[in-house]
Amino acid sequence: KMTSKKVAMSLIDDTLGRVLDSTHKILRQYTDSKKETDKLLKYIIKSVVKVGILYRNDQFNREELNHIVQFHQKFHSLAMTIVSFYEVDFTYDKSYLKDSLEECRQLLQLTIGRHLTEKSKSRVDLVFQTFCESELLDAVFTSELYKHHMEKIAADLVTLMDEGSL
Repeated sequence: KMTSKKVAMSLIDDTLGRVLDSTHKILRQYTDSKKETDKLLKYIIKSVVKVGILYRNDQFNREELNHIVQFHQKFHSLAMTIVSFYEVDFTYDKSYLKDSLEECRQLLQLTIGRHLTEKSKSRVDLVFQTFCESELLDAVFTSELYKHHMEKIAADLVTLMDEGSL
């Protein structure tokens, strides 16, 4: 029997897997709750897989496809922002980051609105709400406790962007 983690890792590439692992470590350390952290990562993976299945099966209409393009552009910009905030001292802007995350959430909700259940949509909201928490953002971008994990995430985000995967 394969564990959920093994199944998930078989569906994504190594670089994205490392981003998720580092994110898991940050959340685990921040929340001090393995259960909550595991649940959040499971929600991320389930949501990504569901959107991928819908996309591969041509389930999105023109408007939803437009939202996907906008989401992809916004998420790419968000990834560049995260890398920049990590690499360049004193550039961290919590409001900008929260606004970008909220725009991504809205675009994703517009995309999945007619396809997924309310439960799935609420999981997406929970993921974005978690990453928009002011205390978490401040800790990740200003505390030395998370610097090692952020270094890995930043490097892997650059790799994903260079490969065109993000």
